[in-house]
Amino acid sequence: MPQLPAPLPGTVADNVAFGPSLVGREVEVERFLDLAGLDATYAPRDAGRLSVGEQQRLMLARALALEPEALLLDEPTAALDETARNGVELTLVELHATLGVALVLVTHDRAQAARLTTRTIGVRDGRVVG
Repeated sequence: MPQLPAPLPGTVADNVAFGPSLVGREVEVERFLDLAGLDATYAPRDAGRLSVGEQQRLMLARALALEPEALLLDEPTAALDETARNGVELTLVELHATLGVALVLVTHDRAQAARLTTRTIGVRDGRVVG
C-alpha cells in the first residue's frame, strides 16, 4: 500500500477489481470495500474524486482483493488527519485479527509503530538499531 493514494482512472469498483482481473479472477468488490471500511455505495464512484482518506481506504481494498498473506504498508496514514488516521489504524488492527494478514509497516511515527506492531526494527543511517 503506497504512502500516498494512487487510484487508477475509473470507478472505485474498477480499482478494487483491477489486480485480480490480471489473473482472470473476479472479486466481490463490496466485500473488500467493507473490509477496508468503505460501504458498497462507494463502488460506482469516480476514484479520483474521493477524499484522501477515502482513497487510502480504496488502496487498502485494492490490496486486500489480491488476498495477500502480508500487507506492505509505506507510511499508510501520512497524508491523513487524526480522525482518518485512527480509522485506518483500527481497520488494519481488525484485518490482522480477523484475517491473519501480517502487517509490515514503514513509519517515522514511533507511536504508530507501537500501536500497530508486535515487533519493531529501527533503522538509523542505513543501519539496524534496537
